[in-house]
Amino acid sequence: MAGHTDNEIVIEAPRDLVWRMTNDIPSWPRLFSEYSEATILSEQDGTVVFRLSLHPDENGTVWSWVSARTPDEATGTVRSQRVQTGPFKYMWIFWEYVETGHGVRMRWVQDFEMKPDAPVDDATMQQRLNRNTGIQMRLIKEKVEAAARSGIRV
Repeated sequence: MAGHTDNEIVIEAPRDLVWRMTNDIPSWPRLFSEYSEATILSEQDGTVVFRLSLHPDENGTVWSWVSARTPDEATGTVRSQRVQTGPFKYMWIFWEYVETGHGVRMRWVQDFEMKPDAPVDDATMQQRLNRNTGIQMRLIKEKVEAAARSGIRV
């Protein structure tokens, strides 16, 4: 059985600001609380390949992986996948930005499957992702809305 998550939040800010702040990969350690480092490895034909590193876990281990991300500003969508999958057999992420009467609805859909020898199964990872996605989305909402209120244009 594969895992699937579908989470969204409305950010009260202009779409261009939401788009630019959430697609500026080098700034992700300041936008997300879970990342200690985000490094662009290459860019080609609209796809960005980058490495993400988490903050050290309780054992001092720093987890990192490489992903490829292809944003399409015209459609307000982003398709991403892990290139170095780690404990995942695969991990695909779809981001969608839709303007509403109250701001921009930012939606993340994650489809994945854990490897048989992974430390957790699909259901456990789905629970973890749903919990953490909500935390990260609320944090991003706060930061983007604060930027919008202060008149920052990215």
